[in-house]
Amino acid sequence: MIMREWEKIRCVIMRGGTSKGVFLLENDLPRDPQVRDRVILAIFGSPDPRQIDGLGGADSLTSKVAIIGPSSRPDADVDYTFGQVSITAPLVDYRGNCGNISSAVGPFAIDEGLVKAVEPVTTVRIFNTNTQKLIVAEVPVRDGKAVTKGDFAIDGVPGTGARITLNFLDSGGAVTGKLLPTGRVRDEVTLSDGTRLEVSLVDAANPVVFFKAADLGLTGVELPDMVNSDPQLLARIEEIRCIAAEMMGLANRQEATAKSPAVPKIIFVSPPCTYKASDGRVIEASQIDLVARAMSMQKMHKAFAVTGGICTSAAAKLKGTVVNEVLRPSAGRSKVIRLGHPSGTMEFEIEIMYGAGGTPRLEKAAVARTARRIMDGFVYVPREIFWPEK
Repeated sequence: MIMREWEKIRCVIMRGGTSKGVFLLENDLPRDPQVRDRVILAIFGSPDPRQIDGLGGADSLTSKVAIIGPSSRPDADVDYTFGQVSITAPLVDYRGNCGNISSAVGPFAIDEGLVKAVEPVTTVRIFNTNTQKLIVAEVPVRDGKAVTKGDFAIDGVPGTGARITLNFLDSGGAVTGKLLPTGRVRDEVTLSDGTRLEVSLVDAANPVVFFKAADLGLTGVELPDMVNSDPQLLARIEEIRCIAAEMMGLANRQEATAKSPAVPKIIFVSPPCTYKASDGRVIEASQIDLVARAMSMQKMHKAFAVTGGICTSAAAKLKGTVVNEVLRPSAGRSKVIRLGHPSGTMEFEIEIMYGAGGTPRLEKAAVARTARRIMDGFVYVPREIFWPEK
């Protein structure tokens, strides 16, 4: 009876950085994209604010899917497709990538036998289908499997783990095709209430619209609960994002929330200062080069997205952007940019080169993360999801 009512699909739940997702093998999913998305929504229990009937965690940071398969490209070992699974709508958003989830792709590929394990470190070349870009992951390995335990800590995750280094190659123009989608380091937007804001639209690993916290009456060190409990503020921030989506050519501003809720990202920035993180720790101004707060699916991110961090750090290096304006002056001469976020700090190694005509190119964007396998087994999906009655 069970097998007549349900189809079972192999799955792995993994934490990657400060996110958690369901990892699926491409060959285990239906080929038809519409059927595949129905299956993924059923796996997560979406749409439902609690995701009570699936594996989703009722939070944008845990409602993520990674689809992995062997790559046919000579320069890649595996293909990786990221999906942001909506909690409230029947939608899987494939516009853009998640850097935190990306950090778990290498360990997954090694443990599933998609990549041969080489001790002590295995290099996994990952082709991200969302952005059509390569990510090179350096994964510690022992006894044929990815190492999980280690002494490397990242803010926003309890304990320590094995250090995984990710290098996002040539990540400029990941979605729009241009590091500066409008060709300018600054633009001006006008909100429906008449407020005018200077913004910077940058596309590195993911497209992001940046604005200065002070320009919207914010301190810049707000914590998630402060922002997420203010519907009027959330609506104003989302309006900025929707206008930017249209400017980037991603969606009409009236439809951006429904059709492109995950990208562009929106981040507000402020100069380095001392503040309290979500866990009560004091983050000293001397530890960071700027303060940043990111939104994820219309709510403030509890930590900070890796792709958002890459874009923020790249924007900080581009003279004239609103991010560069709040950057600690001495940081402009360093390859490393240190961001202060709600859960602590993150570091990114950024290299920007200028070509003919002064066109900027993002040469290197590297970050270190941890990841681990939490469970593996089968998830059961109603058979009618695959073959709905006509």
